[in-house]
Amino acid sequence: WLPAPATTRHPLQPPYPRPYRFLLNEPHKCRGPRPPFLVLLVASRPSDAEGRAAIRRTWGSELAVPGVPLVRLFLTGVHPVFGAELGRLLAEESGAHRDVLQQDFVDTYHNLTLKTLMGLQWVARHCPAARYVLKADSDVFLNVPFLVRRILRPGRPPRRRFALGHVYRGTGPLRNPRIKWFVPRQVYPHRSYPPYCAGPAYVLSGDVAVAAFGAAQELPLLNMEDAFVGLCLRSLGVAVTDGPPGAFNVVRLPYERCRFGRAVVVHRYEPREVLRIWPDFTAENGTCPPWGGWDG
Repeated sequence: WLPAPATTRHPLQPPYPRPYRFLLNEPHKCRGPRPPFLVLLVASRPSDAEGRAAIRRTWGSELAVPGVPLVRLFLTGVHPVFGAELGRLLAEESGAHRDVLQQDFVDTYHNLTLKTLMGLQWVARHCPAARYVLKADSDVFLNVPFLVRRILRPGRPPRRRFALGHVYRGTGPLRNPRIKWFVPRQVYPHRSYPPYCAGPAYVLSGDVAVAAFGAAQELPLLNMEDAFVGLCLRSLGVAVTDGPPGAFNVVRLPYERCRFGRAVVVHRYEPREVLRIWPDFTAENGTCPPWGGWDG
């Protein structure tokens, strides 16, 4: 499977590899006394300052797990209409919080793959010693302490060649051009994808994050971000691992404190909704049934 010549490239297949420029970068964020245990990469629209503020106050806090070094970064492109105006606002926001990455590609749904690759590029260049990397969308509830303490476990030897999430198996590209998940045959000619972790949130060990960015330089880009990462992992011979039952939820679930306490992610929770449930979720009251553990 070889990339189409540039003259016949489909509009849904951005040029890649290409040296997209960092307009906002945080090259020193990883320089601490210890390398991060977890780098949290959050896909974000340039205009969504309110959502980023809510995420910083809730699940995206770098102090979410006391004693465990975490790094949070928001991934953005350039707004297709108000790029210059929003660029100035993003620069101010970045100066205040030191957590925004931006490259000079247009921020659209079909360029989500470029956002993830920007994050992996940052890890490869500036934070290759990170133990784990979590890529998340902004419309999720995320339980970082549960992920770190109960699943990744800082006290155990770091995993290598590891990818964890809600795994899709036996799926293939959707060929209906009227839907946003449309993948034309020119972009991906095969009938099925290799197993891959669903895009709302998945975890890569640090070595895999670095290697996946390298693998992406050799593969034709796919406009479905999570499936493309799956293609990179297949090229590396890295198998994907299913998370514990009920931990990686790709659908919206009604809020229930104990259920969410044993989840890594619940999809389709906008940041303002997370703000509403966060006080109850973090309250020190009530008890929940014990979690049985996981050794996946």
